[in-house]
Amino acid sequence: MGRYIDEILQPGEKVLYSTNEHWMYFLPAIAAWAVTIAFLVLWCTVASDLLTFVCLALAAMAGIAALYWTATAWFHRWTTETDVTNMRVVHKTGFIKRRTFEMSLDKVESVDVNQSILGRLMNYGDLTIQGVGEGTETISTVTSPLAFRSAITARPVGK
Repeated sequence: MGRYIDEILQPGEKVLYSTNEHWMYFLPAIAAWAVTIAFLVLWCTVASDLLTFVCLALAAMAGIAALYWTATAWFHRWTTETDVTNMRVVHKTGFIKRRTFEMSLDKVESVDVNQSILGRLMNYGDLTIQGVGEGTETISTVTSPLAFRSAITARPVGK
């Protein structure tokens, strides 16, 4: 399966900038893996049979949750594309149930970036694209949102 943007490029259209959902989608999975490891370390140190069983059971539950959250975060990032071409902005989410947003660069009125303190530190944020007669679209948790905004708003000299 190829990238969505490669399937929909028009003649003369080229990709200028691509980004994806930020890796912070993996934070719940990372936390669950840490809890799993903590219970496994605790399992190695306890002497009581009951506590050993409890530690293993809790490690198994945390491990299952970690696997689930890792798989869902990976799948979400794999099925989400956000691109800027020389003609338009394209955002696609979903695999079977697909949702796409496309806006001509000529119709973009403004691009707002919203970053929390953590977003500033980790370089992610939300983009709100306002179009002339096109409405408003928000793209959440984009990696390098300022660079993405610049790719949308930068115009070649002489245009």
